This record gives sequence, structure tokens and C-alpha cells, in this order.
Amino acid sequence: MNSNKKNNESNESFLPYVDDFLLHIQANNYSEETLYNYERDLETFDNFLTQELSSLSFDEVTKRTIEQYKAYLNSRDRLTAKNQVTEKKLSSGTINRHLTSLRRYLVYLIEMDHNAPIDPTSIKLLRREKPHSRVSELDELIRLIEAPTHFEKNKIVALRNRAMLETLFASGMRISELINLRRIQLDNTGRVFIEGKGKKERFIYLTPRAEKHIKNYLVERTDEFPHLFIPLRGANASNKAKHISPNYLQSKIKWYRELLGINIPISAHSLRHGFATYLAEQGANPAAIQILLGHESLETTTRYVHASDKYAEESHHKFHPLK
Repeated sequence: MNSNKKNNESNESFLPYVDDFLLHIQANNYSEETLYNYERDLETFDNFLTQELSSLSFDEVTKRTIEQYKAYLNSRDRLTAKNQVTEKKLSSGTINRHLTSLRRYLVYLIEMDHNAPIDPTSIKLLRREKPHSRVSELDELIRLIEAPTHFEKNKIVALRNRAMLETLFASGMRISELINLRRIQLDNTGRVFIEGKGKKERFIYLTPRAEKHIKNYLVERTDEFPHLFIPLRGANASNKAKHISPNYLQSKIKWYRELLGINIPISAHSLRHGFATYLAEQGANPAAIQILLGHESLETTTRYVHASDKYAEESHHKFHPLK
């Protein structure tokens, strides 16, 4: 019997034991986002075998199939995991995530003594493009952080959005970490214990300026909902406070940037990037920045540290032998 037919007969997936694999990921305490990415990426590969390769059996997958899959992911006429048409071109990083998900799935099959049609190590990742990192000037970031005060007509929206941007730049936290903050995590020390990417725990630190704007916002809150930053309407149908969505915050940042006439694209991640870059310019130790950002590798942190043109210019002027 074909292995991809004997597993999960009620499941139309061409991929054998895929539900078992996802359960394995969940049981090993990976984050919900990681689980979601694995599931979505494998759905994309399953759709590719089913639709693009005329229902090619999983057992018939070869190295050439993987090369075809790479080309498919790199095309503009691919379908999403939900079979929706999209013209958005995937970045090399996103394509590599799809390929890594497939590799991890094949490794699982081998570890569980199931058949895998190809060696996981034969799936080679794409070379990553390395665009020149652009960090907005400090005064531009400050103008953006202060923008809600000037552009938002609703008082509590202005206070909330200002507090969110102040918190992002003060702490260097990720947007996912920001929107999941709860009021109970705050105290009078300016130090906040959070659970970050991959469920790694660390402290982040607020500046007195950020603490002031958070307090200004909370003074206007008359509810008891647990999340620190909530939508204007507060609660959902289950009477539990929803947190701000990342899309809302990103769209607001884009709107503020356009109103201010800032030509360098800025996102929530740009504030995290700027946090690290300007700490480095002030002489902060890269190892300390690594801890603050929650990076597992110092190599990842140095991408931020070395991203500043000003930092490079000052190093050139200071150390060049013929200065």
C-alpha cells in the first residue's frame, strides 16, 4: 500500500503523516507562529504536487521536483497555501522558510522510520539578497514616534499609539512582543519580563520617557482588560480584551511616515533596527545589544551594529592610517 494513502484517510493531503508531524511540533513546545508557518508551508508544497504536477505522488518526489518547486515559489503566478492567486513575489528569505519547513518534515519522517523520497540535506536554500540596510536618521524616528500626538484626533488613540511607538523604540522589542504585553507585566522599575520568539524569556527595559507615555495612556483607560494596548472598542464577543493587531500598527506607521514626508520606508521593525543601531553608535557593547534584542546569535546582532553609515564613517575617520 502506498504510504501516502494509508495515513489520515480522511485527510486529502498528499503528504504522509503530516498531521503527526504538526502534532510533534506542537508537543515540543514550538510557538504558535512556528506551527502555523510549518502547516501553511507544507500546504503550499502539497498544492504544488497536486495541481502543478498533476497529482504527483509524494513517493515520486525527486531532486528535480524540488528545483521545480523553487521555481514555482519564485514565480508570480503561484498560488497561496489557501489556493488563492497572488502576484506578490516572495523574498528569498520567505522561499527559504518554505524549503526549511519541507526539510524539517523530511527529517521527521526519517526519525520516525517512515520513508522519505529524498535526503533532506539535498534541499539547498537560495542565496539571500543583501540590500544595503537603511536606517532613518534619529530625528526622523523621533518625529515618527511623536506623530500620533499631532495627527490623531481621538485623544485615547493618540495616547495609545504614541505609547506603543515609544515602547518599541525604548526597548527594541518585536511587534509580536509589544502587542502581547499585559498590564500585569509592568512595575515601577522600568524592567519588563517577556516571552519572546521561540518562547525565549528575557528582560526588556523602558526609558522614563516611554514609561511616562504608557502612564498617560493608562490614565485614560477605564476598563480592566489585561492587554496593555487594546483596540478602541476594547473587548470581543467573549468579553476578553483583544490586543492591537500588527497590521493596524504597521498601517499607522506607514500613514505617519507619509504625512511627515519621510522617504525611507519605516516599519515597526525599523524602530527595533534603529534602537540597536543608535545604541551601537553610542558605544554599547554588541553582546549587551544581543541580550536586549533577544538574539540567539551574536552574528545576527552585528548586522544591526554594522548597519549604520554614521558608525562606519566614524570608524573610517578614527582608524584610517593616513587620516
